[in-house]
Amino acid sequence: MAQETAQQPPHAPATPARTLLPSILPALVVGVMASLLLLGVSEAAEALQDVLWGDLPDALGVGRYSVLWMLVMLTATGVAVGLVVWKVPGHAGPDPATIGLDAPVLPLSVLPGLVLATALMLAGGPSLGPENPIIAVNVGLAYWLGHRLVPRAPGRLWPMLAEAATIGALFGTPVAAALLLSEALATRETRGALWDNVFAPLVSAGAGAMTIDLVAEPTFDLDLPAFGHPGWADLLAALVIASVAALLGMAAVYVFPHVHNVFRRLRHPMVALPVGGVVLGLLGALGGHLTLFKGLEEVGELAADPDGWSAGEFATMTVVKLAALVVAASCGFRGGRIFPAVFVGAALGLTAHALVSDVHPAVGVSAGVLGVLLAITRQGWVSLFTAAVLVASPSIIALLCIASLPAWLLVTGRPQMQLRADGTPVR
Repeated sequence: MAQETAQQPPHAPATPARTLLPSILPALVVGVMASLLLLGVSEAAEALQDVLWGDLPDALGVGRYSVLWMLVMLTATGVAVGLVVWKVPGHAGPDPATIGLDAPVLPLSVLPGLVLATALMLAGGPSLGPENPIIAVNVGLAYWLGHRLVPRAPGRLWPMLAEAATIGALFGTPVAAALLLSEALATRETRGALWDNVFAPLVSAGAGAMTIDLVAEPTFDLDLPAFGHPGWADLLAALVIASVAALLGMAAVYVFPHVHNVFRRLRHPMVALPVGGVVLGLLGALGGHLTLFKGLEEVGELAADPDGWSAGEFATMTVVKLAALVVAASCGFRGGRIFPAVFVGAALGLTAHALVSDVHPAVGVSAGVLGVLLAITRQGWVSLFTAAVLVASPSIIALLCIASLPAWLLVTGRPQMQLRADGTPVR
């Protein structure tokens, strides 16, 4: 018995409560700060969007989502963001194609330009979400303030708190941040128990989520037709749709560096971004106005009427939105890829429902979102969580867990939708 005990690996020592307690107040402050910044940028972008896509075309007597107006607005957005990247100090940060959810600590001088470029992008219609740049801004602010107010705290604490807070605020729950942190910590050498390491970030994520919940009351439930007990046909549909979605997402991942290289050859942001805007305008004309913007509200419109479009129309929106995501992320617009990927997966799932009526809309949407997110983000837990929260049905989780297995085999070990500085994909 003594020999067996000696052969067991030693357990990581638990962190005393007195060590964790001092981190609560900084985590709460970072959580509230991060959520308010996200809310402020989002509200400003929505107000500008109402002007650009409502008041202005109405005053000019132009159709809000006419082909002409989509081309004008997306090209103008490219010009506006290009001016920020060109002239504003810090150039709105590094090439967004090289940035993931794990953001670098940017100098304070870079952050105003990055906020401005993000707000203009969100209002103007390119197919990107706010997550990557807002995380980067919150990380930079938290690091700068933390080092001045609590200089003895570990430097790596502030980025973790800011990332967790922003993820919690984006999803309206700290669960997504917990899953993301646990996945990130699994790849790092850490000391102490898992919950000791995620204690402060979870406080921050909880504060961020509660702030957003109290102020904005967000919801991700698409209110799809109720899904009851799963059957064998549902399992087969989930397996097939998630795998097809993963393959579709990987097609975008493999195309991404080549499209990025084309825009990189244009060299100047006042060329690359307006050209990207023109391409996005043409794609919008092809796919319709629902393929514009970050995609979250547009997914709600699709889900509100799962039988309102034909299979061909759903498929067109799927491909156009995915192409718009690749172009927007390649030409220099500052934004993240999670929310447009959700639209792509949902449209693909509804394509399956339109082709085979026995495919339940909830199964199609959740499995499609799962597969696309696994390919685009390579974050297993976040992909599973996001797909599950779109459908208010506990029974869908078992299907998604099983469907994630073949989809993960299709994406693991392959290039990611993130590039190194030299333009080669991260693996």
